[in-house]
Amino acid sequence: MGALRIHGPPTLADVDIPAGLDERRRLGPDWASWLDRLPRLCDGVLREWELQRDGEPLHGHASLVLPVRRTDGTEAVLKAAFDGDRESEHEHLALTLWAGDGAVRMYRADPARRVMLLEKLQHRDLTEEWDLQACEIVAGLYPRLHRPAPARLHPLTGLLERWLDALQRDAREVPVPRRLIDQAVQRGREFVADPQSVGRVVHGDLHYANVLAGDREPWLAIDPKPMSGDPHYEVAPLLWNRWDEMEGYLRQSIQRRFYTVIEAAGFDEDRTRDWVIVRMVLSAHWTVEDARRGDRALDADEQDWITRCISVAKAVQR
Repeated sequence: MGALRIHGPPTLADVDIPAGLDERRRLGPDWASWLDRLPRLCDGVLREWELQRDGEPLHGHASLVLPVRRTDGTEAVLKAAFDGDRESEHEHLALTLWAGDGAVRMYRADPARRVMLLEKLQHRDLTEEWDLQACEIVAGLYPRLHRPAPARLHPLTGLLERWLDALQRDAREVPVPRRLIDQAVQRGREFVADPQSVGRVVHGDLHYANVLAGDREPWLAIDPKPMSGDPHYEVAPLLWNRWDEMEGYLRQSIQRRFYTVIEAAGFDEDRTRDWVIVRMVLSAHWTVEDARRGDRALDADEQDWITRCISVAKAVQR
C-alpha cells in the first residue's frame, strides 16, 4: 500500500460524471434524472461516511465507482448504482450472503440510496485471460455463488414471466427471426412453470469483465444482479462478450465456450442451451424497448447488438 494521500473535503465539483456514463441520458428521463442527482448524492455519502477521494471516477453500465480511502487509510471504492435498475436492487443482499467468498467484500451499504462501500480490487479482469481458461475460472466460481437463495430475492420466474409477456406483445417490432422468438417464448414459459428455475442465488451478469483479480484471492466476482434462479441461467454472458476475438470463427468459438463452461460447471447441456436462447432473444427485445423509451430509432450499435444476439442464439442450436 502506498503512502496515505490526504485530500481536502470533497465538493460537488469533485464528483464529475464520466462521459461514458453520462451518455446513458439517451435511454430516457429516468436516467437523466438520476445522472442529474448523482453528484450531490455522492458528495453527501462521501461526507457522511468520512471517505476521501483517491483517484479518478470509473463507471459500469449503470453505476459510478469512486476510489476512496477510509479514515483508517484502507483503500476501498464507493459504488453508486442507477436507482431505476430493478435487476441490481438486491446487490447488497447477495454480497452480504457471499461475505467475500468468491465475490468482492462489502463494507457498508445504504440500499435506499443504492450506494455501497466495497473492497478495492485490481483493475485486471478475465478479458486478459485465454477465453476458454476464463470460462473455466467463472465455472469454478459458480458453486461458491449459487447458494440457497434468501426469500427477499426476486424470483427469476416472476421477472421472466413479465419479460415474456412484453416480448409477445412486441414480437412484430423485434428484428429477430420469428422462429427464434417463438422458441424463446415457448421454452421460457416452460421455465416459468419449472420449480427448478428458482431457489439458488444467481449472479445474473457474470462475464469476463465482472471478475477481477484480488489480493486475498486470485479472482472475485463483482457487480451482481442477483435473483433466486437457476444456475444454468448464468452462461449466456460468456458467449456474447469478447466478441471481436471470435471474428472469422464465430460459430465455432461460441460453441467452444459453451461446451467448455457447461463441462467445467457440470451443467445440463439442453437446459443451458435453452436459457441462452431465451436470454438472447429477450436482450434483443430490451434493446428495442430502450430505443422506444428514448423516442428514437435503433442506432448502429443497437442494430449490431441485435445481430449478435441472433448469432449467439443460432450458434448454440444443435
